[in-house]
Amino acid sequence: MSAKSCIFAAVFQLKLADSMEYISVIQFAEKYGISERTARNYCAAGKIDGAFLTGKTWNIPADAVLPQKGKKKVSPLLQRLREEKETKLKGGIYHRTQIDLTYNSNHIEGSRLTKEQTRYIFETNTLGITTESTRIDDIMETVNHFRCIDYIIDHATDRLTEAHIKQLHFILKTNTSDSQKPWFAVGDYKRLANEVGGEETVQPKDVHKRIKELISNYNAITQIELDDILNFHVQFERIHPFQDGNGRVGRLVMFWQCLQSGIVPFIITEELRLFYYRGIQNWGRTDGFMRDTCLTAQDNYKALLDYFKIKY
Repeated sequence: MSAKSCIFAAVFQLKLADSMEYISVIQFAEKYGISERTARNYCAAGKIDGAFLTGKTWNIPADAVLPQKGKKKVSPLLQRLREEKETKLKGGIYHRTQIDLTYNSNHIEGSRLTKEQTRYIFETNTLGITTESTRIDDIMETVNHFRCIDYIIDHATDRLTEAHIKQLHFILKTNTSDSQKPWFAVGDYKRLANEVGGEETVQPKDVHKRIKELISNYNAITQIELDDILNFHVQFERIHPFQDGNGRVGRLVMFWQCLQSGIVPFIITEELRLFYYRGIQNWGRTDGFMRDTCLTAQDNYKALLDYFKIKY
């Protein structure tokens, strides 16, 4: 054996002895919604830290991240959200967004907590005094939703992937009564067929393929516009990939996509709920219903940005 071969063998053995887990090019490409060819090119160009060849097969660290194409510009809003999150500032746009988005999105799905209770949980991590019985799930999903928003703020410049969407569902449903059900997949796609508003949704066996296709088509768009985000949301809700929590995860993803694209985000309030449902049902026939509803919600959020002197 040549000296060069001995060195290679030694290095390879050290890597095998390492406790780090590795995945294949196919798994990496699927994880991040890119083509296998792109993944191989990243490896060959040395853009994925820790990737190495065994013969003609690339081994990629399981925790490797997708290479960024240059530094993404962070909007003034995202910068402010990150600063206020880090400093735990109260009374700013981060504080207001956490309460408004969590209260409204949960309330649309049947939460009985009031806005003041939601605020109290965020500010004190306690429920406070209440004269009515309170569902544990309402409390848990409120706390979890706060964590989902933090996750969005931290990852807003990341390329949207299936892994991100599943992680939002995992955070939202952790320690809820649903998580105790053997047939309920926390952080994974549904196992049983379901419907929404009396309409059939995609069968469990087809969910992965449909979501993968949806994300791939979205990530292929060069310049994201509001209608692209709305179309993604409608298609996501029609697929209905999770057993429960689809509406909240979908609205969280919309907020994420807006932050990522430099578009002013928006919060669907209880007052806009019926118009929002009508918009989803009629998308593809009368897109204006959904667009006008979200533009109204966007105007409301712009008023907050004006108040806090944040440019957009």
